[in-house]
Amino acid sequence: MLARSHRPLELRTPGDWLRWAMEEYERHDLALGQISDNAHDEALYLILRLLELPLDSEPDVLEVVLDDQQHATLRDGFTRRIAERVPASYLTKEAWLGPYRFYCDERVLTPRSYFLELIPELHRYLPKGVVVRDAVDVCTGSGCLAILLAHQFTRAKVDAAELSADALAVAKINVTEHNLADRISLWESDVFDTVPERRYDIILSNPPYEPSAVCDALPAEFKQEPRMALDGGTDGLVIVRKLLRQSAARLQPHGFLVMEVGALKPVVQSTWPKLPMRWLKTQDGLNCVCLIRAPDLAAHFKS
Repeated sequence: MLARSHRPLELRTPGDWLRWAMEEYERHDLALGQISDNAHDEALYLILRLLELPLDSEPDVLEVVLDDQQHATLRDGFTRRIAERVPASYLTKEAWLGPYRFYCDERVLTPRSYFLELIPELHRYLPKGVVVRDAVDVCTGSGCLAILLAHQFTRAKVDAAELSADALAVAKINVTEHNLADRISLWESDVFDTVPERRYDIILSNPPYEPSAVCDALPAEFKQEPRMALDGGTDGLVIVRKLLRQSAARLQPHGFLVMEVGALKPVVQSTWPKLPMRWLKTQDGLNCVCLIRAPDLAAHFKS
């Protein structure tokens, strides 16, 4: 329901809706982090996209008087966001990573990852002169990270592996929309189980790594995302273990695995204390993405 403190007719402009929405986000303690980490930016995004306005609209668009249909559109959208806790990305059917737009719906996680800032730097960890020709995104979900890899490494063929057939259907939409069907191959696979034999310069993954108990306690917005894309089992390491073991035989000698593990970083470090890991610096200082080189993986997991 709409806020008790406002009658609908008082919400005449997008600016009115923005001010109201920020109050409602706080009053209802909505969870953030899927589109933005603050209420102002998410509410503004929702208003612009629900009204089919450009995200770079001039500020004066907030003072335009809305017609009845526009008013109804915002009312319905914010009712779903606030009362039903539907993620903003599922309302707009999109999410953005930097300048790149991705189709998004209930079959996939809302695209979000430290890899947006890290992928442009990955070439620094390869020997000088090496051209990335083979890369893979494991647990690709919407396909967003495979697409970022393809945009960054323009001479590479990219595999994208995902166990969920529903998620792969979304990934196919995004690969097509980014005109990358000739360079990205989608594989329905549990990690590398059914991906054809091939050695990669870069293996990248943002796997499910949340412990099951953490998933049980997630805010309602995050519980609407596919649980299999978040839940890493009792200790969060079910997929991580398999990824590390299988990656050892899937890398070129100069290659590396780069993997995001979020708050599981100390658990990963304590579980594999003898496996050399380089924790890449991120803008927020959490540094929860590790890089592991092919020789170290091979030595650790040799039979």
